[in-house]
Amino acid sequence: MEDRESRFNQQKNTRYFIEHPNSHQYQAMKNHYLLIQIADMLMQLYEKGSSVWKQLKKTAKEKSSNLLEAIRGRTVTDEDVAELAKPIQIRFT
Repeated sequence: MEDRESRFNQQKNTRYFIEHPNSHQYQAMKNHYLLIQIADMLMQLYEKGSSVWKQLKKTAKEKSSNLLEAIRGRTVTDEDVAELAKPIQIRFT
């Protein structure tokens, strides 16, 4: 597992080119960085998933069809709604 500092350096210098604050408002900067973290998690999932898809030898069309069917076939349960209602806490250190 990568340590936080090397992950941040990769995000800063290689992938997202984080250089200077986009805003003078502290909350806006935190929100922007949080969105970058979410995007990075999605990219990691996509990249890791891509290698699995390649192993399964599926075409892009098959992949997108499978993803669409997975989303369409998903039923939101009362348990899902209850999970969404729970408060979460995000800390910036």
